[in-house]
Amino acid sequence: MSIDLSTLSAKELESLISQAKKRKTTLNKRKPLAAVRKKISTLLKTEGYTLEELFGNAAPATRGPKASKAAKAAPAARKARKPLGKVAPKYQNPANTGETWTGRGKQPRWLAAYTAQGKKLEDFLIK
Repeated sequence: MSIDLSTLSAKELESLISQAKKRKTTLNKRKPLAAVRKKISTLLKTEGYTLEELFGNAAPATRGPKASKAAKAAPAARKARKPLGKVAPKYQNPANTGETWTGRGKQPRWLAAYTAQGKKLEDFLIK
């Protein structure tokens, strides 16, 4: 958010300054994020729950470009997913045999153009 201060009147500047002071006092009253996280963590442990049980496997929301140490460690703590292997192509462009499609994801343009002309998907299966 950028505000061109040179275009504001004295009254508008005073209003902006008072709004900024109110926001600053609100932010200063808040407890540090690490303290709140620690408090939540101890409450979860005493009640016998985990963060994933309460909120699912969603990553914790982070503010700004820097993530906290807990947020950086979270992906490693989660279950490692099995990487998907490569899939052999199932469909081939008859005009250009170098263009293939596995059948996963969005149809390539060449195949979409052929199917728009009325051809069937089975016509392009690799034998």
